[in-house]
Amino acid sequence: MPRIAESRPPAEPSSPEQRARHLRILRAAAHFGAEKGLERVQMHEVAKAAGVAIGTLYRYFPSKTHLFTAVMAEQMDRLDETSPQAPADGDPVEAVAELLVSASRRLLVKPALASAMLQSANSANAAMVTDAGRIDERCRALLLRTLGLETPTAQDVTLVRLLIQCWYGVLQSALNGRVSMPDAENDIRLACRLLLVSRSNAED
Repeated sequence: MPRIAESRPPAEPSSPEQRARHLRILRAAAHFGAEKGLERVQMHEVAKAAGVAIGTLYRYFPSKTHLFTAVMAEQMDRLDETSPQAPADGDPVEAVAELLVSASRRLLVKPALASAMLQSANSANAAMVTDAGRIDERCRALLLRTLGLETPTAQDVTLVRLLIQCWYGVLQSALNGRVSMPDAENDIRLACRLLLVSRSNAED
């Protein structure tokens, strides 16, 4: 399991140049993560590929847990940006299921990277790795929007949180070879139907 480095908060990019440098680091990490998996990625090679000093890399990402949790957060941002708004008609639960199935397929195209991101995000303490909380918030907001819940109740939020946790578990099982991809997709669809049936805007 990746080690969390010292508890100092990582730096946040503020200028356009810093944000570009930050993004180069994430793209380099994604490349090596897909190629080697979490354990074999070396921080110095990420820094070299991104064109930054190793000290700069550690200032933004004190550990590989920070780094690959940030990679997952950036991918979740892109998923949110490219996903449609709540459907005007049709079944919103089916829309959520299709969204999660599509996201799963995209993640599992690069299984070593998907494993690195999930392992890092699942082991990250939100108080120490702020991107862990950002992943949760972005995913929750995306699913609530897809369900058409503009003012969700506490139960809505709980149901979506449980669905996200179930989704992560199904992804991990698929990565470990414990379920086939068709079974994983069926499990995701079933979880959506079971967990979201009692949402506040469900039809009677």
